Amino acid sequence: MRTAPVADADALDQPDEELVRAVVAGAHSALAALYDRYGRRAYSLARRICGDDNLAEDVVQEVFLTFWREPRRFDAARGRFGTWILTLVHHKSVDAVRRESAIRRRTVAVVDEGQEWSAPGPGADHGALRAMEAGQVRDALSGLPAEQREALALAYFGGYSQREVASLTGVPLGTVKSRMFSGMRRLRGALGPVLGEIATDAGGGT
Repeated sequence: MRTAPVADADALDQPDEELVRAVVAGAHSALAALYDRYGRRAYSLARRICGDDNLAEDVVQEVFLTFWREPRRFDAARGRFGTWILTLVHHKSVDAVRRESAIRRRTVAVVDEGQEWSAPGPGADHGALRAMEAGQVRDALSGLPAEQREALALAYFGGYSQREVASLTGVPLGTVKSRMFSGMRRLRGALGPVLGEIATDAGGGT
């Protein structure tokens, strides 16, 4: 990943909420601390969707730059900062994949008898095809209680296992399982066939 601002040692120990308030006040070191805390996870998520190192780096840089410019876009009442930033990375990654695919289709050279050759990068088709499903999932998740939405968003958008979700949110594994089970039950009617894929991602082991 590209070089990020260096965080102050004190900032690294502060809770997300305090760091966000500091970013709102213009503290660059607070942004650097949040980047240190979530940048690697954000890049891993973007890389899985984009299938390209440079494109994933661009996405992460854009997301954190957007947060620096408009930190008040984050609403702590709707969930944790980590969930929000990873969800934003997911949105931007899908947008980037679709944009790159459109560019390839427009600029690729014409080969034999006017046939167009297209070679999207690894993961590009996968990301684009899931864009519509992801939109449906986001809509359905928005209607869940915050704690259920947080657990499922980390699992579905972030690709984390239940044990990893427990570690990220600071709650017991059993609580995470209960929240995800309750959330999945509420989503079942709304998502229909899309639910099968969510169950696979969200259940990613213990």
